[in-house]
Amino acid sequence: MLIDLADAEPTTSGGKAAVLARLLRAGFPVPPGFVVPTAAYEQADGGLSAELIDEIAQTLPRVGNGCLAVRSSATSEDTARATAAGQHDTVLGVRGSDQVADAVRTCWASVWSERAVEYRRRQRDTRSPAIAVLVQRLVDADVAGVMFTGDDIRLEASWGLGESVVSGHVTPDSWVVSGGAVAHRALGTKKIRIDRTVTREVEQADRDRFCLTDHEVIRLAQLARQIADLLDGPQDIEWAIVGSRIWILQSRPVTSALPIAPAAVDEDSEALTGTPGSPGLATGPARIVHGPVDFARVRPGDVLVCRTTDPAWTPLFGVVAAVVTEIGGLLSHAAIVAREQGLPAVLAIPDATTALYDSAPVRVDGSTGKVTLLGFDPRAVGPPRI
Repeated sequence: MLIDLADAEPTTSGGKAAVLARLLRAGFPVPPGFVVPTAAYEQADGGLSAELIDEIAQTLPRVGNGCLAVRSSATSEDTARATAAGQHDTVLGVRGSDQVADAVRTCWASVWSERAVEYRRRQRDTRSPAIAVLVQRLVDADVAGVMFTGDDIRLEASWGLGESVVSGHVTPDSWVVSGGAVAHRALGTKKIRIDRTVTREVEQADRDRFCLTDHEVIRLAQLARQIADLLDGPQDIEWAIVGSRIWILQSRPVTSALPIAPAAVDEDSEALTGTPGSPGLATGPARIVHGPVDFARVRPGDVLVCRTTDPAWTPLFGVVAAVVTEIGGLLSHAAIVAREQGLPAVLAIPDATTALYDSAPVRVDGSTGKVTLLGFDPRAVGPPRI
């Protein structure tokens, strides 16, 4: 029943695996793997048969006996209409057939998670979801990240696995490549890195330097253009580098254009300034959210203000008027979903949760990256709503 990654097709193996199969057949550097097809999900009724687990055990040596990445590949994700970015689960650092089987069950269950169901509702997707699961060799990345193709190419990267970038756990280094040259670069904070299942702090010296050289950025951009040419349109590409070798981990269509950086922004000493993450203008009361324990306090029309947004937070995107974060990048999953849903967002305002007051009226301009308190006296605010 298992399908070799090179043979994956959309109907049997979902969007993520099918695109990687095209890249693999075209000679791009994609880690080896196999697919537990949609038919297994449809027949399993929540479980894996002993025969399928045996087949997984027999197939694993062809992928490699080290750590694995087990990733969802639903038929409704990574399409030109919707990415479902971060809405289904990925399990990293998996070893052996029993752990693979557990990770497959986790990916299957995530199709019916609150975030995935709410995402489909917001996308008006009424189809019954089907999910395949992709099992690949885990690339122990020195540096990893995301790049968006278009007239220019935007890259974001950090140390270790790309999970820190796509999940918004760091403010990554970023570059813009125009033509064949680096036109802009910005140093991120990169305070943590993720390696397999371990999260650790990054040494100050590595925080203070770019995680890629300009030469590496140009190599990545050249590869991105080749992938976009093969797939006939702008692409959102996840990649990793080990030593000097580049690996392509995912490619999907860009569903929403990136905000256009304004040529000049009026100086406003009262405004906080961050990265324009999703265009649009919204006004509402700030709601400071430190974690899921605060979700019940969020009301329709609030402006979500938080340190970062995990993909599990995206159900709030159907409630709030705008999003403001302290860390995170333009190419993170949460920023992609905000743009798909037309939700203004400003990212990487380092002191947002302390500079803005709970219940204070704020204006969020996702096109300029400005967040402004509106005639607010903090002495007039009572205790937070509970």
